[in-house]
Amino acid sequence: MSKFYSFTATANNGTPFPLADLKGKVVLVVNTASKCGFTKQYADLEELYKKYHEQGLEVVGFPCNQFAGQEPGSSEEIAQFCKLNYGVSFPIMQKIDVNGDKEDPLYAWLKAEKPGLLGFKGIKWNFEKFLVDKEGNVYQRYSSIKNPASLSGDVELLLKK
Repeated sequence: MSKFYSFTATANNGTPFPLADLKGKVVLVVNTASKCGFTKQYADLEELYKKYHEQGLEVVGFPCNQFAGQEPGSSEEIAQFCKLNYGVSFPIMQKIDVNGDKEDPLYAWLKAEKPGLLGFKGIKWNFEKFLVDKEGNVYQRYSSIKNPASLSGDVELLLKK
């Protein structure tokens, strides 16, 4: 069993969100922020989610306030912002750190599994993405500038496996 499934996140409403519940699905993990130049990617993430969810895609957002304080809100404020402004229906977790001494264990694992450019393990900015296959292996890591709509080919490939 992949280590991915051993992690339990905390949903925006405070309830446990065991990643083991996502076994057999393709999962796109994204660190998000509400006041970022890339925030409009919420709409593209939602579109991707709606297009492929029935086929087995899950998108999971992890708000993070480590990059220029661009996610200052409470869990309730973040959830409301996502729903009202972008119609987000995919799961949004509670705010976490993705780098540093208090980094979330899931992110420590994701970064170790798929380092970035030139082996850089840190998350550079909001809206970096990790695509996880049906077996819980990290298939690919995408930078913030990679629009979620452009991930369709990789998502379709993994859904067919």
